[in-house]
Amino acid sequence: MSRPSPSDLRRWRRHLADERAEAAVYRELAGHRTGEERAILLALADAEGRHAAHWEQLLGEHVGPPRRGDVRFRILAWLAGRFGSVFVLALAQRAEVRATYEVDHDATPTMAADERVHAEVVRALAARGRQQLSGTFRAAVFGANDGLVSNLALVIGVAAAGTGTSTILLTGLAGLLAGALSMGAGEYISVRSQRELLSASTPSPAATAALPNLDVSANELSLVYRARGMSADEAESHAREVLADLDSLDADWRHGRRSTEVTGRTVADDHEVVGSDLGAAVSSFCFFASGAVVPVLPYLFGLTGLTAIGVAVVAVAAALLLTGAVVGLISGGPPLRRALRQLAVGAVAAAVTYGLGTLFGASGI
Repeated sequence: MSRPSPSDLRRWRRHLADERAEAAVYRELAGHRTGEERAILLALADAEGRHAAHWEQLLGEHVGPPRRGDVRFRILAWLAGRFGSVFVLALAQRAEVRATYEVDHDATPTMAADERVHAEVVRALAARGRQQLSGTFRAAVFGANDGLVSNLALVIGVAAAGTGTSTILLTGLAGLLAGALSMGAGEYISVRSQRELLSASTPSPAATAALPNLDVSANELSLVYRARGMSADEAESHAREVLADLDSLDADWRHGRRSTEVTGRTVADDHEVVGSDLGAAVSSFCFFASGAVVPVLPYLFGLTGLTAIGVAVVAVAAALLLTGAVVGLISGGPPLRRALRQLAVGAVAAAVTYGLGTLFGASGI
């Protein structure tokens, strides 16, 4: 083997430091988990340790003193040690996706394949948390974004028409309260209705209790599965399997695992995705109010005219960028793109209402 160049040594040391830092992230996350999730995260840490050993072997006597890993891994390790949340798992997923071993001729094909599989493992772990968050998180994101955009549009629309500062402030506070109450009530009714719809569509325990008394030769249970979308042959086969294992089916019902059999999803899964009606309502109310207060703050602090409008626009733009980035990170998408999308939507709404306000003010309406 030829003597490695200084650039090779620097690259190998960087990979070594990153692998050690990534292993530390998974160990920190494992410290906040139990059971199977803990075992999976520790296995990922061991795999990163094997990758680190590869770079140590290449470096040999040139390994040098331990180096700090990339800043993103150091941030991840800090977050994992203190939170261990789905947010950290989403960041870890993005870090795995960005792995570059496919184009590094000193990394083995196995290492490159490992990194891609690691991304899917972390994606699956994060998906559990995302599923638990999904109902309330949707309401929170929607509420914050709606509060920011709608109240900014309301405030600058009224301000552009030449309205007095006290009227603008009163309008903004009224918009905050009315919007927050409307959002909270709407989310409660929406989620409550969806949960009731799911409950009405799930199998009845009474039907399961009747299974032992079915006429096995007629096997009317197959009609249930045909109604759910199975073919006649598939329904007959599945019905025979269910009747042959009634004890297991009864246990599923006792523990709330009411599977639809067609989709493989359970009632508990569906309700988890929808979320809690009260949780969604409170989340939507609070986040709408927190977003809607931002464009009002300049007026609360005594600013007026174009200065107040400018400060409100800048503050709302920063908040939209932040919420968009957080949504991108948790969803596993590119945070910058999500942030700019949020900003663009808000900018269009604000520009339209400001233009209309200016038009109405100039015409004396």
